[in-house]
Parts: sequence; C-alpha cells; structure tokens
Amino acid sequence: MIKRWAYYTGIILIVGLISTGFKPINSQNQQWFYVDANEELLYQFPSEKPSDYVNLSLPFTGKFFIGFKEALAFKESQGKYHKVNSLGYLGKYQFGKTTLESIGIKDSATFLNNPKMQEKAFVALLKKNKWELREEIKIYRGKVIDGVRITESGILAAAHLGGAGSVRKFLESNGKRKVKDNYGTSIKSYMKQFGGYETHNIVADSNPKVR
Repeated sequence: MIKRWAYYTGIILIVGLISTGFKPINSQNQQWFYVDANEELLYQFPSEKPSDYVNLSLPFTGKFFIGFKEALAFKESQGKYHKVNSLGYLGKYQFGKTTLESIGIKDSATFLNNPKMQEKAFVALLKKNKWELREEIKIYRGKVIDGVRITESGILAAAHLGGAGSVRKFLESNGKRKVKDNYGTSIKSYMKQFGGYETHNIVADSNPKVR
C-alpha cells in the first residue's frame, strides 16, 4: 500500500514539475516590443489595440509588399483578374487602356486573360509612378497633410487611383485640392489606407515596359 501511494505521489510531483515549465515567469507587456501606428515600417504588428487584428487574414501579410498589392487589388476589384468595371477599367488592379499602352500593353483582351501579365503591369506602373513622383516622395514623406501621414506606399497607391498629376496637386496644395476619381474615391483616402507598406524595393523607372 505504501509503495502504491509513493508511486502515485511521484507521478503527481513529476507532472507538476513539468507543467511549471510552460508557465510564463513574467507576463507583463514590454513596451519596446510595440511600434507606433504612424511609423513607416515593413509591418505594424504586434499592436496593443485589439481592433488592429479584427480583419487579419491568413497567410499573414502585414505591411509587406504582398500585403500592399493584395489590399489594393481587393479595393479595386475584389482581387478578380477578369473584372471589367462600368468605365471599362480592366483586371485585378483596374487599368485603363491608355495606362496599359504607356507600359507597352496594346492588346487589352490578352491582358484581361493573363494573370501573370497583370501582375507585371502592376509593378511596372509602380516603377513609373515612383519615377514621376520621386521628388514629391523625398519632400513630403513623413509629413502630415490634411490629417494624413504621407508615406511612399500611400503616394504610389494614390497615383494608381488618380495618376501622378493628381497626387502632385494634392501634395503641393497642402491637401486643399480634393481630387477624386469618377466613383468619388479620394486621393486622400488611398494615401491614408495604403500608407506604411513596404515599397522601397520598387526601383523607379522612367519608361518601364511589360514584355
């Protein structure tokens, strides 16, 4: 009887000892581990605000470039490669025919049915807009205009929506020029929504072409 009691007591002690190894010694938050919402980094998580995690999807893309392009695509077309809107804009990223021609694509039907070409076209347009707005990126990046912190990715997203000229007008007027597209979406809203993403690996190019 004593041996059986000692046996079970030993098991309980061993289990208790092992389980203590899975308990945190100090569960207090370390403030240095968090980033400020206004910082332009590769990503902005972890965060102390639960609301920042509500709309996260898997796989986690955070503020990386893939997160930027997929978030912009969802805004433009719900991510549908074959989408054509009421104004004739095409594909996952909603390109106009004139814009496609500027990056070397003349056959819009082929473009609409070629996902790889659409992805290349998106990067090509980013390169073109980054070149055209290179001075604005240097001057205004990090500043707050009309309540929006200006970032490179925000500028590029806004240029995708309304063109480089519209972005330049907004910035140079200190936000007084309220530029919108034909559906009423503003340059300012794109700068805010798509700010802080990683786009520094996009190389500015004055004349990119999709081959």
